[in-house]
Amino acid sequence: MAGRAEAVRASGLGPWRFVVWFGTVSLLADVVYEGARSITGPLLASLGASALVVGVVTGAGEAAALGLRLVSGPLADRTRRFWGLAIAGYVLTVVSVPLLGVAGTLWAACVLVVAERVGKAVRSPAKDTMLSHAAAATGRGRGFAVHEALDQVGALVGPLLVAGVLALTGGDYGPALGVLALPGVAVIGLLVWLRARVPDPEAYEREVAAAAESDTETVDGRRLPRAFWTYAAFTATTTTGFATFGVLSYHLVERHLLTAAWVPVLYAAAMAVDAVAALVTGWLYDRHGPRVLIALPALTAGVAALAFTDTLVLAVAGSLVWGAAMGIQESTLRATVADLVPRGRRATAYGLFAGVVGAASLAGGALIGGLYGYSIPVLITVVVAIQVLAVVLLAVTRTPRR
Repeated sequence: MAGRAEAVRASGLGPWRFVVWFGTVSLLADVVYEGARSITGPLLASLGASALVVGVVTGAGEAAALGLRLVSGPLADRTRRFWGLAIAGYVLTVVSVPLLGVAGTLWAACVLVVAERVGKAVRSPAKDTMLSHAAAATGRGRGFAVHEALDQVGALVGPLLVAGVLALTGGDYGPALGVLALPGVAVIGLLVWLRARVPDPEAYEREVAAAAESDTETVDGRRLPRAFWTYAAFTATTTTGFATFGVLSYHLVERHLLTAAWVPVLYAAAMAVDAVAALVTGWLYDRHGPRVLIALPALTAGVAALAFTDTLVLAVAGSLVWGAAMGIQESTLRATVADLVPRGRRATAYGLFAGVVGAASLAGGALIGGLYGYSIPVLITVVVAIQVLAVVLLAVTRTPRR
């Protein structure tokens, strides 16, 4: 694999350098939008929003971030304008966030919150597709894993930066969000530079395929492979039993295991575990293939069994296991999509995959939240049963041989 990666060059930039630079773009973008998301609730409340309004607006934003990929994915495949869509999506995000700091009315702030999420929907299928081309040369698991690890650095830095500025300014949201314009400018600058260096990221994968004399894929309108749909069913099933951090933190605070002030610290620790898990499973994926994904149902079941106890150590451990599962979801799951789907249909596949994950996340949130109020032992039993079904679906998915 290493020799193959060294043999591939697109406009003088090797595939690993492309992955790292694209990961740096994601790191800086995460500083921007994760910084903003960490204070979205209090910001909207300061403008007069009720808890219902906050819930509706943030929920609408997440629905847009996932659902609109059903449009942006096929659009990327049809137009082949991957760089244009990626840059447009990032611009929408990095412009919307600083404007939140000067939005003087609730309606304007609500529009900007949703707009930031729309930006993610616009760019994600195109971004993942370009990343998959470079990862064909580096190893799909490792390429996506390194990108995810860099991404999570931004997810840590952004909220801490915003918290620091809020502390210095006495809670003034304007400067706290305005400072995020700086990494936003860097995002656009890096993207423009990267596009100039690598105008056609697909060249990485074409050269790898040519070297292996296996470039039989086309860019026509063929149906997505059956294995993709089986794999999507596996992903939807395991995601349906995956608790959100919101429910985990609710349990910790309501059961008086942690104070609210310690919840962000635990979340940061979970994000660190996320990055490590992505790197480990990405490396294992390149050596052993998608069979390593069996860890995801196991971890998801472990979250329910540990996090909803009344023992602090076990509940914290469950939250860290949640971080490990997130690391696999955000890296290795996406890498497998690239191995299952031909290049010409990959952005469409990523858009559909995001839609499936979004629907399953909504169903899972409702299921876990409802069962939590009914019976925690029943919750754990149901989650374990769902994960057993997920393992069966993974077993019948015909994934690429290693």
